Amino acid sequence: MTRSAPSPADTAAVDAAITSRHSMRAYLDRPVPRETIEAILQVSARAPSGTNTQPWQVHVLTGEALRAFSERITAAHNDPAEAAQHSEEYPYYPTQWQSPFIDRRRKVGWDLYGLLGIGKADRARMHAQHGRNYSFFGAPVGLIFTIDRVMAQGSWLDYGMFLQNIMVAARARGLDTCPQAAFTQYHRLIAEQLQLPPNQMVVCGMALGWADPDAVENTLVTDREPVAGFTQFHG
Repeated sequence: MTRSAPSPADTAAVDAAITSRHSMRAYLDRPVPRETIEAILQVSARAPSGTNTQPWQVHVLTGEALRAFSERITAAHNDPAEAAQHSEEYPYYPTQWQSPFIDRRRKVGWDLYGLLGIGKADRARMHAQHGRNYSFFGAPVGLIFTIDRVMAQGSWLDYGMFLQNIMVAARARGLDTCPQAAFTQYHRLIAEQLQLPPNQMVVCGMALGWADPDAVENTLVTDREPVAGFTQFHG
């Protein structure tokens, strides 16, 4: 198959979709057509995977299903006794933090709370803000991603490329997203709500929708290291 070279406009469009993506934490009450969701998932499925295993499974929540799902997880989050019974099924973060990773983690957290006017001692508002994860930050579409337990570490690398494709494809259509590891704590409730078979493991969630342009939290754009900070050229 012969492929033509991309035009400067093509390159600019792809770069714009990538660089304009950042996590949005407030959405408009505006539905996303099912055909748009399907188109995003269809193009995202072109993500590479080892020996074409395609390890991703996607659960799309909208309307009443989204409302009921969010209410159940939020109720657990707001009940200290119940929340204490739930824990992540896999370690997303390190058990021992060190610089520069802990510094970046703290900065993004306090930058967000600063925009929202949440002080370091305001535990109630921190809890409430974290709880907004479980309503997908008000997005009209909630995505839950699962993987077969038989798949190993390489398939999780593949999964990351699939997730990135979704976020970039959404931006190409004027939509925004927020990938959410927060859901992993409640994987047992999610399995009940979505009637997952025992072989399916929750990877993460993602909000999808039209970002609220007036929400102050959506002005947060995180820093990135320059190429020289993470790259070594050999040869």
